[in-house]
Amino acid sequence: MITARAIGALMLAGLLPGCVLVHAREVVEAPPAANIAPAAPVAAVASVAPPAPTAAAAPAGPPPLQVPGFSYVTIPMEITVNKPVKDVWARIGKYCDIAEWFQIASGCTITSGVDNEVGAVRSVGAEILVAKTEYSYAYTQPVREGRLYNLYHGNLEARAIDANTTKLLYTLVYDLSLVPGDDAAKAADVERRRVAFTRALGNMKILAEGGTLPPPAPRN
Repeated sequence: MITARAIGALMLAGLLPGCVLVHAREVVEAPPAANIAPAAPVAAVASVAPPAPTAAAAPAGPPPLQVPGFSYVTIPMEITVNKPVKDVWARIGKYCDIAEWFQIASGCTITSGVDNEVGAVRSVGAEILVAKTEYSYAYTQPVREGRLYNLYHGNLEARAIDANTTKLLYTLVYDLSLVPGDDAAKAADVERRRVAFTRALGNMKILAEGGTLPPPAPRN
């Protein structure tokens, strides 16, 4: 809407020569204050508390044991050899020498890893060499499908008694609870292993002292 003031300014500019209309502005009058709606009140912003920290979940415990009623048995055996420890170990201490002193007809080969080094696997029982020193080594047998693991371990050590005498020590460890049968059956299993490995120690002594092995014992 053009107001009366703006119209008058236009008419005056037409009547007066040389008069230049510099600016005409539309003036809009504000409505009466009574007709202005009051501004809506600003709503108060409610404060939001940060979420309470949640308790950390307790770590899960280890899974249950595969064999909760385990009963580990140790079978220690030893024999004295009349040779220096270095000579004894050089004759019977290589990882696949087991084929000779245990008289295994099929022999022994290294199927994985480096011969006589930790991690080597021999064909006899698929046994893994898990530890060694200058004159000892320890091995274990792998887990077999469909069988509970009995943690079978063997350890062979040559220990010097004096400059010319050596003690050979062989120790077996396994879970006797997995042997089926009553206490008599379990005792028979221990004795069977003791006899077999005591014979093997005797063969080691014969070989280390330069003798010839007797024929192998019949297999059960």
